[in-house]
Amino acid sequence: MANRFVLNEISYHGHGAIENIVPEALNRGFKKALVCSDPSLVKFGVTAKVTDLLDKAGIAYELYTNIKPNPTIENVTGGVEACKKAGADFLLAIGGGSSLDTAKAIGIIITNPEFADVRSLEGVAPTKKPALPIFAVPTTAGTAAEVTINYVITDTEKVRKFVCVDVHDIPVVAFVDPDMMSSMPKGLTAFTGMDALTHAIEGYITKGAWEMSDMFHIKAIEIIGKNLRAAVNNDPDGREGMALGQYIAGMGFSNVGLGIDHAMAHTLSAYYDIPHGKACAMLLPIAMEFNAPVSGTKYKDIAIALGVKDVDKMSQDEYRAAAIAAVKKLGNDVGIPDKCPEIKKEDLDNISRDALKDACYPGNPREATQEQVKELFMKLM
Repeated sequence: MANRFVLNEISYHGHGAIENIVPEALNRGFKKALVCSDPSLVKFGVTAKVTDLLDKAGIAYELYTNIKPNPTIENVTGGVEACKKAGADFLLAIGGGSSLDTAKAIGIIITNPEFADVRSLEGVAPTKKPALPIFAVPTTAGTAAEVTINYVITDTEKVRKFVCVDVHDIPVVAFVDPDMMSSMPKGLTAFTGMDALTHAIEGYITKGAWEMSDMFHIKAIEIIGKNLRAAVNNDPDGREGMALGQYIAGMGFSNVGLGIDHAMAHTLSAYYDIPHGKACAMLLPIAMEFNAPVSGTKYKDIAIALGVKDVDKMSQDEYRAAAIAAVKKLGNDVGIPDKCPEIKKEDLDNISRDALKDACYPGNPREATQEQVKELFMKLM
């Protein structure tokens, strides 16, 4: 069976990457953008770093900001109407995963109106046409939504998140500029950075992993391990390293899948509105411990990538424990909590059941029962 790999048409990396937005738009003949960005980024002038470029070039745009941290069906449907009303011929998504995921869903529905019911996009939707072209400008170093074929939407009515996977939704151009990430507070930098590490580690051990994805994931683990602490302290080199590391992780996991950490994290976000990156970060050592027995020699590679010394002298049990310990140490150093007081005992049956139904779970290398998932959640209580 052939392995498929999907990436952006073009991506720009490094300081000043956003300067390429206007030339790309003009070269493609675009006339008007729907700019999707969350209200806080507009308030603090982050979005303006891009819209000022559009203003200077005379490129028309409308601003859409009805986007929540865990974007909802309503955010998507509102954006579809805004896009139609604006007459936009491309989408410019500026923000973290919430803005980029919202833009992906909007773009897909605009060109595939038979999927106007957002719930119909869950899983692998059989869309026929590429989304309305999307330019993606990430402002966090974690989700890698600018290079993935996935997006996640919250169904508030049914109290759940659902994952959509569609090769037609990938942004045509990504502008990964660390200067757009410099205003992230420490907590958000830590959460999104650990989300990126989760992508890399889960992608490295997932059932669908193969040589090409392994290449990206192990390098991403190394880069993130070296740069996350500095990025949390707003060091420019750390920011630039994390911008690259999270993108490389996205290049991999988007094409091979994730696992139980993300399945459980989606459930925590749906039930308790916990930020996605925070949920992934808290769960990562727990999920690694669960998957260790079926990880082969991969935890040895992870330990080495995270800078653990003398790994070659360790037994299998020792290097597995060392890899998990290195992840815990990194999490502790950047302020990741090890408990989640929001979890309610009476919800354990429901959240463990829903985690097993999540689209990320099938990629996990070890099968889990509902009782085992419940026990994993209980480790956070």
